[in-house]
Order: sequence, then structure tokens, then C-alpha cells
Amino acid sequence: MATSVTSEIEQVYIKYSPFFSEIRKRLFFTLAVFLICAVLGFVYYENIVSFVLKIFNLKGLNIVFTSPFQFLSLSINSALLLGVVAVLPLLVIQILGFIKPALKSREYKAIVAFLPVALVLFTVGFSFGVLIMKYVVIIFYQKSLELNIGNFIDVSLLLSQILTTATLMGMAFQFPILLTILMRFKVIKYQAFAKQRLFVYALSLIFAALLPPTDLLSLVLLFLPLALLFELTLLLNKYILKSHLL
Repeated sequence: MATSVTSEIEQVYIKYSPFFSEIRKRLFFTLAVFLICAVLGFVYYENIVSFVLKIFNLKGLNIVFTSPFQFLSLSINSALLLGVVAVLPLLVIQILGFIKPALKSREYKAIVAFLPVALVLFTVGFSFGVLIMKYVVIIFYQKSLELNIGNFIDVSLLLSQILTTATLMGMAFQFPILLTILMRFKVIKYQAFAKQRLFVYALSLIFAALLPPTDLLSLVLLFLPLALLFELTLLLNKYILKSHLL
């Protein structure tokens, strides 16, 4: 019995070994690019931090260190920021390259056609996340002036929250692409998505609530574009791509 099970495992391994090898090769390459960019971000963290602070134009705010070891934390956050931004497009390319043999020519071309849109949506989502964090910091500063209270912002925490919010919003803005592909390839029908509107809204609200900004207005501002993107995706697939007829 044991010999039979072992034999079956070996056969499965032999059958799928080329796929495992391909996955391992692509993962190693992606990881290598991430590490290279992360090292650059670690070394040039001062330039990255200065660039971020310049974008936020935080005049009047006291940006402080709260620990003598925070230089290391800043370096790590800068490394992650540069590594994530650089590797996300590459990861998409690697996934496409892996699944290409399993797709028909028409299906592959359809997915590739979405890449420019995906890049634009990620950029818009990432930028929107940065703007939301900038808004939160400005509100914090204005309230400190109104209440005549001193203000201090931990620079490491600020950079970490900017990275988290911007990256996750960039990824969330990819859902219209995912939904459209699922509908075009008949994995899930248009009608099924249309009927789950309230469920999608609830998930979007939970997602927005889990992001770093904690005030109510930020929650609404993060939720609204996600809900709007879902509705626009349904309209696009119904009236232009005609996915409801597939």
C-alpha cells in the first residue's frame, strides 16, 4: 500500500515537475529584482524620505525620531517602498508568462490588452492613497493649531502608513480588471456580480476600515472610489463589452 502511494506521488511529481521548475525560476527572478531594489532603497533611504516629505510639504509639522535606532526602521521602510513599487508590475508579467501556454491566443491577447489599463489604475490608486494620507496629515496639523496643541509625527510610522495605504489602494484598483476578465472568460456571469452589489459594498467598507486612516471622512473617501469602480465596471461590461450576453 505504502509503495503504491509513493509511486503515485512520484508520478504526480514527474508530471508537474516542469511547472514547479518554471514557478521556482520565475519566483527567484522576481525575488532577485525585489532584493536589488530593496537594497537600493535601503542605501538611498535619505533621498526617498526627503522626496516623500517634499511631496507632503509638511511645513509647520514637527517630524521627529522617537528612537536612536529609527534610522534602521526608515531604511527598511524605504527598501520595502522601492521594492514593492518595482516588483508589482514584474509580478504581473511573470504570471502572464506562466499562464500563457494554458490560454488560447484570443484569451491571452485579451488579458494583455488590459495591462495598460491595469498600470493606469494601479498608479491612480497608489496616488489616491498618498493623497488620502496627505489629507489626514493636513487635518492633524490644522486641528493642532485650532486647539493650540503641539504636534509631533513619528517619521517611521508616517512612511509605513503611507506605503501601506498607497500600495493597498493601488491593488484594490485592480479589481475592475479582475472582474472583467472573470466575466469575459465566463468564469462568473455578469448577473452573479450584479446581484452581489451589497456584499461587494460591505467588503469595500471593511477593506477601507482596515487601512491606517481612522477618521470617518477618510473611511468614506476610501470607500467611495471602490464602490464607484465596481459600478463603472458593471456599466462597462453591460453596455460596451456586452458581458451580460456571454
